[in-house]
Amino acid sequence: MTSALLLLQLADSAFPTGGFAHSGGLEAATQLGEIAGAQGLERTLIQSLHQAARASLPLVLAAHADPSRLAELDHLCDAFTTGAVANRASRAQGRAWLAAAAAAFGIPALGDLRRTLRASLDPGHLAPVFGAVTAHLALARADAALLFLFLHLRGMVSSAVRLGLVGPLEAQSLQARLAPTLETLRARADGLTEADLATTAPLLDLFQCHHDNLYSRLFSS
Repeated sequence: MTSALLLLQLADSAFPTGGFAHSGGLEAATQLGEIAGAQGLERTLIQSLHQAARASLPLVLAAHADPSRLAELDHLCDAFTTGAVANRASRAQGRAWLAAAAAAFGIPALGDLRRTLRASLDPGHLAPVFGAVTAHLALARADAALLFLFLHLRGMVSSAVRLGLVGPLEAQSLQARLAPTLETLRARADGLTEADLATTAPLLDLFQCHHDNLYSRLFSS
């Protein structure tokens, strides 16, 4: 499979990673009245992308560079992700991502990785697992980083549609407008390591922590 076709398959909404069950804190922020109109949504998405680029992408890139460090980076991610809701969501999505990739591509290394993770007490967080999986799939470093950011944005935009914040057409226009931001953040993160992990949008973390207290919920996080 060419890298272009691989990217298309991994980015396809039909690839069953369970990401659409999570809103990244968008549902809680909406119910708390923190998002006002399309402009407020766009501002929140930009903040969330910057957060992903500093709080997750360094772990993606480190695991991609050396998949043998997955357990070490996984526990670092666990210690860094202090919010219970975000931590739970990251674990669920990481394990689902690995399961889907192992089943879809039949690469022995991915099957071994999944068995090792299931037998261990490692949390299986999304960012380091994503990096290790894309390395085993021989996806280029830059492509892996851009794919991670794209999936983050796509998931948030999809959540916004289901929450009634924007319609499907407006959502696609918004996603297209933010495409240059993905490229910029990907390039900026290229020189980052796990030592550069940082929280850039603490309010989003606080909103997501409130998710379990919502009276009614569409999403798991």
